[in-house]
Amino acid sequence: MSNPSTTTVKLTSPKGRELFSYLPSYYETSRVMQADMQSKGTEIDFLVQALDETLDQFFVRTATWGLGYWEQELGVETDRLKPVEQRRAVVESKLRGAGKFSGRLVANVAEAYAGGKVDVSFQQEAWSFTVSFVDTMGIPPNIDDLKRAIDDLKPAHMAVEYEYRYLIWDDLDNKQITWDELDAASLTWNELEVWA
Repeated sequence: MSNPSTTTVKLTSPKGRELFSYLPSYYETSRVMQADMQSKGTEIDFLVQALDETLDQFFVRTATWGLGYWEQELGVETDRLKPVEQRRAVVESKLRGAGKFSGRLVANVAEAYAGGKVDVSFQQEAWSFTVSFVDTMGIPPNIDDLKRAIDDLKPAHMAVEYEYRYLIWDDLDNKQITWDELDAASLTWNELEVWA
C-alpha cells in the first residue's frame, strides 16, 4: 500500500504544470502543493482563455460575440440569424469602403463578400460599371448584403450590374471528363452549374 503523503496528483492544467515547475524539487511528492498548483493553474488557464477570446473581438476576422459592437459602431443592422462569416463580411466591407469611389474600392468591398477575386469594369458612356466574380462559382451566398454595400458606395447616377461565373462546356472539355464520370457524380443541374 502506498504512502498517502507520497501519492502524486496528476496536474492536468498547463499553467499548473508551469507553476509547479518553479517550485523547489522537495515539493515533487507533496500532494498539497500539487493540488494547490492544479487549482491555481486551472484558474489562470480560464483567465488566459478569457483574455484570448476578448482579444479576438478586436479583429473583425476573429470576432464572434463582439461582432455586434462592430456592427453598432459602423451603423450596420445586426442580424443574428446570419452565419458569423457573412456578418464579418458585412463589417469588413464597411471598413474597406472608406475613401474615394473607384474600381479598386468596389473590388475591395466585393472581395470581402465573395471570398475571391473580383473584377470591376466601367462603361463610362452608359454611366455604369460591372462587378464580375472571377473565383466564385454561381451567386455568392450573401449577394444581397453586397448589393446594399455597393449601393451605399456608388454615386447615385451610376448603375451597377453583377456578372456571375458558371461552368461552361469548355470548362468540362478542359477537365477531360467523360460523360460516364460526370454522370457518376450525380449532380443536379444547379450543382453542375457551380461545380469546379
